[in-house]
Amino acid sequence: MFQFILVVVASFCCMEILSYIIHRYLFHGVLWRIHQTHHSKSHSRFELNDIFSIGFSATAIYLLWIGSEAPLQSIPFAIGTGVSIYGVLYFIIHDLFTHRRFLPFQTSNVLMRLVRRAHQRHHQSLTHKGQEPYGLFLFPYKEFGRK
Repeated sequence: MFQFILVVVASFCCMEILSYIIHRYLFHGVLWRIHQTHHSKSHSRFELNDIFSIGFSATAIYLLWIGSEAPLQSIPFAIGTGVSIYGVLYFIIHDLFTHRRFLPFQTSNVLMRLVRRAHQRHHQSLTHKGQEPYGLFLFPYKEFGRK
């Protein structure tokens, strides 16, 4: 059980690092034509950029599926769980709270408000050059604190 939890936590952390790298070098690079739909001033209910979320979700579902016979003993299931937890938190914080898509909500949670402020900085640029931070959770928190 300890190994399962360790792999779940490690997978979650790796997703943030992987997301940063993919976002910075692929989404703002060769995949910009798709990702730019997310950076446009007007957002519709669905964006071409959502195809990336579908890809990450499909990967997590596949890992959960191949490890479903013995989930607590399965490394793929643990990885799929970590990826899924990251995806759910990303959807809540990024899509619902920060960009107010689907079912928007407000909160006074300090951490979520810091994440939103940092992500809004990233969206100040409408070009593929982008701005830091490219990750969702890893950024200089002091820089975005109350002033």
